[in-house]
Amino acid sequence: MTEASSIVTIHLAGRRRALLSLVGVLTLIGVLSLGGCGGGADKREAALDKGPATYGSGEFPMPSQIEPNVNFWRNVYGVWGRNQVAFHDDEHMGVIYEVAELPGATQEGYSEMQRAFVRDRLDYYRDQVRGLEQRLSSNQTLSPQDRVLLAKFEQDGGARGVYGAAERVRMQRGLRDRFRRGLEISGRYDKAFREAMRSAGLPEDLAYLPHVESSFQTNAVSSAGATGVWQFMPATGRVFMNVNGAVDDRMDPILSAHGAARYLSQAYKRLGSWPLAVTSYNHGQGGMANAKAQFGQDFGSIVKNYQGKAFKFASRNYYAEFLAAREVAGHPERYFPEGVRYESPWPHERLVLASAMPADHVARHYGVSSGSLAGLNMHWRGAARDGRTALPAGSTVWLPAGSKSRVAGSPPSYASGAFAARAESKPMAEPLAAATAMAFQATEAEPAFAELPSRSPAYAAPAPRTEPRVAMVEPRPRVAPWPARDEPSMAPRAAMDEEPDERAAPRATRTRPTWAEARAARAAKARAKAESRAEAEALIAKSQSKPAKAAPKGAKAETKVAKADPKSAKGDAKTAKADAKSGKPDAKTAKADARTAKADAKSGKADAKTAKADAKSGKADGKTAKADAKADAKAEAKGGDKSGKTAKADAKSGSSKYHVVKAQETLFRVASGNGISVAELRRLNKLGPNDNSVRPGQKLKVGT
Repeated sequence: MTEASSIVTIHLAGRRRALLSLVGVLTLIGVLSLGGCGGGADKREAALDKGPATYGSGEFPMPSQIEPNVNFWRNVYGVWGRNQVAFHDDEHMGVIYEVAELPGATQEGYSEMQRAFVRDRLDYYRDQVRGLEQRLSSNQTLSPQDRVLLAKFEQDGGARGVYGAAERVRMQRGLRDRFRRGLEISGRYDKAFREAMRSAGLPEDLAYLPHVESSFQTNAVSSAGATGVWQFMPATGRVFMNVNGAVDDRMDPILSAHGAARYLSQAYKRLGSWPLAVTSYNHGQGGMANAKAQFGQDFGSIVKNYQGKAFKFASRNYYAEFLAAREVAGHPERYFPEGVRYESPWPHERLVLASAMPADHVARHYGVSSGSLAGLNMHWRGAARDGRTALPAGSTVWLPAGSKSRVAGSPPSYASGAFAARAESKPMAEPLAAATAMAFQATEAEPAFAELPSRSPAYAAPAPRTEPRVAMVEPRPRVAPWPARDEPSMAPRAAMDEEPDERAAPRATRTRPTWAEARAARAAKARAKAESRAEAEALIAKSQSKPAKAAPKGAKAETKVAKADPKSAKGDAKTAKADAKSGKPDAKTAKADARTAKADAKSGKADAKTAKADAKSGKADGKTAKADAKADAKAEAKGGDKSGKTAKADAKSGSSKYHVVKAQETLFRVASGNGISVAELRRLNKLGPNDNSVRPGQKLKVGT
């Protein structure tokens, strides 16, 4: 009996020791999880640490303040896969709480279980750092986990970084697999991209920027409208390349690379350093000019201390991401030992059209199908692909390799009358299904990662949270909210700029009016519209009491009709008054109404459309006739003499300087070539603030 009792006692003691050992192991695992344990990723990181990375050099220096940021993004691009998520501090990028493995199967998006898992971990680390902050503030004893957390902050920025850290917890999914696929696609375009930068006198390594922007996904489109491999916004695209109803060069990787080179060249000339110029690709030249005005060329201080309203996580990290992408892409054998299968370089030949012509006209000349030709030209819009509109002069057509040597000469000119006739008939009969399957096999753009549901023990989707959420969107393709405030067209993917400083903007780089100028212009336009309507009302009332004193010869018949039908004239006057009260927002319609009312008052017309047609038929020059009509109306209303005004207008027009638009010229090039800003060029030619379209042969006023 005693021997049996001893055996039981020994057995229970052994179980207790085993249980205590298990608890110790679990505690050690919990502490290690705070150290950023990431399984296979840790092994890769340890191997990479043996070979020092060469982040900054030459034109692209790396300030010591952003080294933790660069290290973080190097891990995102070259170490952490899509099945891993890093939980970190979004300001102190060296503070990484954990690199966790996602539960379940790895996919492009997140399953409901994975969303709930990530939400739980975010909440967990918010609670941990919030508790640490409270215990530090009240001088309480710190637990082992507290000391591990505190050591992370002491290594990156100091212990004071703990305060407010609960609001800075962020997650980032690994992009290693996606970056590797981007490297493979880059083989198709890298040579052409480097040539674009070299021809503009820029560093060739700027060809790595698409790794940051789109991972070389040719069909990437953000919800804000940033499009293509280089992610240009529409307004910026119109300044630096062709964007119109027939073609959108933003969708062509090589054409948009030349546009990016033009933008970066301008940014570097204005800002004076590549860290500032590269960051302006995301934040805008105006925003970076403001930062430079405060901190000079000290980019490390800008990243750490600049408090611009739109200078948030994406802008602070953009240059660091570029340096990390440059490191990983420049050393593929170090980060992808399994190998990278680069695609063959772009083999196709470029043709620049000398005149406008439909796509199938080009296809017939070179003996290729319209569908295969459309497949090579990603920048063609649907109307150009199916023959509803012509490709404009100066636009690019990519031809199959060897086409120019096989077929001598360029396509013959296409008569505009012939195209107008075919536009009325059915469009091209040949289907363009081959265009989708042709040549471009890049992966589809990754959908934006939506807001994760609130935490739930059962991984279900409960009621929404009331406290502020931590941003959990993936950075590629990032969504650009809107262009910079003081220079809306001057950043491909700029966030809204803050405190626009017009003194920092050289005249040659201002392409659009500021918000204040736009408001002033709208107010002036509204006042002019109100005055013209009031003047028109007075003239109409005057014409009802007696006929106009000096009606044009072509309008005598209408004067008789007006006398015979006074009710119609009264109806026109009432309509004009109603329009004046309604305050319609369409400025063009309001101007047209005002001009028609003036013409009716002078000639006593009852039928506005008939009078307008007669007036057009009697005019030799539309612009001169409008100026004369406006001068006559003012002379009748005020009793003045119009001859002096007409002579002054003639003298003014006689001293004007004009430029005839050539093929491939844009509004920006015309303005730069004549030493004026695009805004001034628009003003001289009465173009709208968003009007960037010009055509070959168009006559533009460039000065007096």
